[in-house]
Amino acid sequence: MKIFAKTLTAASIATATFAGAPAAAQVNGIAISSPEAVFLRSAARQAAYQQISQTYATQLQQIGTMRQEAQTLQQSLDTNGDGQLTDAEASANQSVTTQVQQKLQQISQAGQPITLAQTYVIEQLLIDYNNAQQQVIQSKNIQLLLPADSVQFAADAADVTADIVAVLDQRMPTVQATPPANWRPRRESLALQQAVQQILAGLAQQQSAQAAQQGATTQQPSGR
Repeated sequence: MKIFAKTLTAASIATATFAGAPAAAQVNGIAISSPEAVFLRSAARQAAYQQISQTYATQLQQIGTMRQEAQTLQQSLDTNGDGQLTDAEASANQSVTTQVQQKLQQISQAGQPITLAQTYVIEQLLIDYNNAQQQVIQSKNIQLLLPADSVQFAADAADVTADIVAVLDQRMPTVQATPPANWRPRRESLALQQAVQQILAGLAQQQSAQAAQQGATTQQPSGR
């Protein structure tokens, strides 16, 4: 399976993931799908990721704390307060810059077992993804299937992402969340895990921004 380097934007993925998808069908033999969205929406992935979050709850809490600490240190380097850290600002306080780098390295190390477990989940699904895709292609008599992020416009009926998700859920309702000892992921699996994480991070940022906006609206005094 080819992994498309350019993922869908967080907004379009959010729509594809959480909005009610219409009954999808190919249009004149041509259809589109988003492989990243298929893995994102897989019921087996969601359940396994939840299990991983519970298994590594302590590490995730530590990572969150370290991220906040790194962010605070980075903000202290931003002397002009414009939200942009320049090379000059970073060089002006090398001690703090070194602390930031150390924090980021600690975050990376603490997250390695979590990333490995998530990648193992993705790889199990990846093994059967082509079969699920081919099943949809045959059932809908699709002659040409294109990646969604390479198409400027397509009718809703042309998107078969939800169909592939449904077939993959049937074929692989569950996956293992713990990789075997000495297991090493394939490069393609790592790329997909990173793509899914980017989408999840984008969705989390959107939800956080929406919550902050709603909170600000609630706190505004009402006019008399």
